[in-house]
Amino acid sequence: MKVFYSIAALTLSAGIANAAAHAMAPKVEASDQDVSNGVVSAESVAAAENGWLVVHRTGEDMKPGPVVGYAPLRAGENMDVAAILTEEVKSGDMLMLMVHSEAGGMKTGIFEYTLGAKEDGPVKPDGKLVMQVITAQ
Repeated sequence: MKVFYSIAALTLSAGIANAAAHAMAPKVEASDQDVSNGVVSAESVAAAENGWLVVHRTGEDMKPGPVVGYAPLRAGENMDVAAILTEEVKSGDMLMLMVHSEAGGMKTGIFEYTLGAKEDGPVKPDGKLVMQVITAQ
């Protein structure tokens, strides 16, 4: 009986943790930072499901532009998420760090999004992008 209760307790705990991850409001917390090392980081990213932290170029219009980096995310809270930049970003450039989903792609674990595509596209709770704009230092 002890083994049964232990397994049941573990299953219940895992279910509660999974439900908590799905109930977590998605967010990105990031600050202006030096990107001369070719990496941009978010202090914290919350995601309701596995997905991606995607780094878009942006401007004064605050519209997402081309992708210049990405990093995988686990469902739940992710701390110190680092995305390797795929092209040069200069001091003063504005970057939009955005939560994207893993849904709609052909391959799990492979980032397939291109600007405007549905594969691995942006998460939009209540129709709003989950993102934070920073300025490269």
